[in-house]
Amino acid sequence: MNTIEKYRFGKIVVSGESFSKDLIIFPDEIKTKWWRKDGHSLHLDDLAILEKKKIDVLVVGTGSYGKMIVPSDVIQKLNKRNIVVVVKNTSEAVEEYNKLIKEDKIVAAALHLTC
Repeated sequence: MNTIEKYRFGKIVVSGESFSKDLIIFPDEIKTKWWRKDGHSLHLDDLAILEKKKIDVLVVGTGSYGKMIVPSDVIQKLNKRNIVVVVKNTSEAVEEYNKLIKEDKIVAAALHLTC
């Protein structure tokens, strides 16, 4: 199980490994250098990898200052696939992710690490 040990603007430590690019964390893998079709707006296409994964919750970190937008239609489409979506600035998203994995939820985190 991947746990997030530390986050600060532009840098995150997951299970002992440091990253400085946006990423998606799954229980069994980390998709590094994750980038969106439209940098500061999340599209369903940006989350195509979720189709191959079984998760209960997707925690989206919108950046330190919450600059990444998560349109309501993206949330609705994921909800229809029985995925609960939690959207928070990245610091709060990290806390939420770690809390949910302790509750034995199958969780993924899609995190924008900067703005």
